[in-house]
Amino acid sequence: MARRKLLLLLKPFDVYQVTQSNAVSRFTNPRIFHYIDNRCKVHKEAINVCQKILQQKPIDWKPIFRNNLSQPIHNVDLVVTVGGDGTLLQASHFLDDSIPVLGLNSDPTQAEEVEKFSNEFDATRSTGYLCAATVKNFEQVLDGFLEDQIVPSKLSRISVSVNSKVLPTCALNDILIAHPCPATVSRFSFKIRGDDETCSPLVNCRSSGLRISTAAGSTAAMHSAGGFPMPILSRDLQYMVREPISQGPAISRLMHGLIKSDQSMDASWFSKEGFIYFDGSHVFHTIQNGDTIEISSKAPVLQVVLPHLST
Repeated sequence: MARRKLLLLLKPFDVYQVTQSNAVSRFTNPRIFHYIDNRCKVHKEAINVCQKILQQKPIDWKPIFRNNLSQPIHNVDLVVTVGGDGTLLQASHFLDDSIPVLGLNSDPTQAEEVEKFSNEFDATRSTGYLCAATVKNFEQVLDGFLEDQIVPSKLSRISVSVNSKVLPTCALNDILIAHPCPATVSRFSFKIRGDDETCSPLVNCRSSGLRISTAAGSTAAMHSAGGFPMPILSRDLQYMVREPISQGPAISRLMHGLIKSDQSMDASWFSKEGFIYFDGSHVFHTIQNGDTIEISSKAPVLQVVLPHLST
């Protein structure tokens, strides 16, 4: 039997990087410096533990920092991300539906720390909602996968087409369509179209943008904005118009809803410029006045080892 191949995708250290000298000028509270420094140490230790475990397994593996990833991932049996949800989301942009991903939360939030510093600063670390492992149970979860006792779940992603051309990136969490300046009104229209070509009423909007989330992303920004959490294996998408300029009651009820798995959203952009952001601010596609956008859940799924199915 051929040895399994694994790619270890690492969150870089420089996201925590702060020297003692510039910490003095940036932070008036020295505890903030020590907090950031400790986060980096905890992350490095998690990487060391992970690598030691992999060295003991009958697998071929190699590490790579996520900022060095530029091409689609092929020829591996599993991707292990070490960081938080952001690292897993970045990995998802380079994966099709054939390679599963396992997230290791290298720096979980510590409730007692958050409470201790609550009057000084936000000591939240990594949520790791999509991460199935921490250093405490990584070997157990990895063995479960290698022995076929843990089966990855298939999560929906968002497919986006602009002017009938499918964009190469699929969103695992959400997309945001908005003007690049948050103080500028976004002008657009949309309707929901079924596979049988039936359509909802056309909605014309002036707002601060349009957010669409997957089930996996429904607990993130969508939930914070007033949306509802969805069963994580749902194939539906949830949409919400952000801060709409007042509409009549008939239109207001269409500002938030679902795009069913057999439906798509057809949108038209009427501002001079705009961006489609994928899973945060780092990956985006520019749009301009007159562009048409199609959004659906018909993208290839992503295989993810989920935390509630691996404990």
